[in-house]
Amino acid sequence: MDDARPQALRWAAPARTAAGGRWAAARAERAAVRGALRGDAAALDVLFHAHWPAAYRAALLIVRDPHAAEDIAQEGFVAASGALERFDRSRPFGPWLRTIVARRAIDATRARAVRREVGDEALPFLAAPVSGEPRDDLFTALAALPDEQRIVVVLRHLLELTPTEIADVVGIPRGTVNSRLRRGLDTLAQELER
Repeated sequence: MDDARPQALRWAAPARTAAGGRWAAARAERAAVRGALRGDAAALDVLFHAHWPAAYRAALLIVRDPHAAEDIAQEGFVAASGALERFDRSRPFGPWLRTIVARRAIDATRARAVRREVGDEALPFLAAPVSGEPRDDLFTALAALPDEQRIVVVLRHLLELTPTEIADVVGIPRGTVNSRLRRGLDTLAQELER
């Protein structure tokens, strides 16, 4: 399999213990979605606990503010749970949720930039570790990127959206996505070599 993503940016799923673990996890997730659609609070809780760390991390990497990221991830989860009837149940829930959260985080970043609330400082810490995540020095370098580059790198390499999907989410041409992605990855590579 030819994967052009840098090794350090691969976002791995939690390790499965049994050979059929991936299928069992997918079945369990589908069952939780069906239960949540029926109004089962326990099923919704299962979805929340399974996907909260990655949703929070996605928001945090985009907005660079732990408090805002928590609010955005919560709002995104509430929005996703309210829109479950429109969710394509043949697909995994996690990427759909993270896309909702990412869109909200991008909107919040744009609004804060207009109000000039965003500082130039990098994140002092990154909480809520996710199994298989990249190194802390990578997250620190990623957090220091300019918003326009950081957002497309996060969407592409951590949330695994295609450049066309990113263009749709961010509202920019696909060529602009590619150039921002290239500049962001070049900057990350230089920073990590130091």
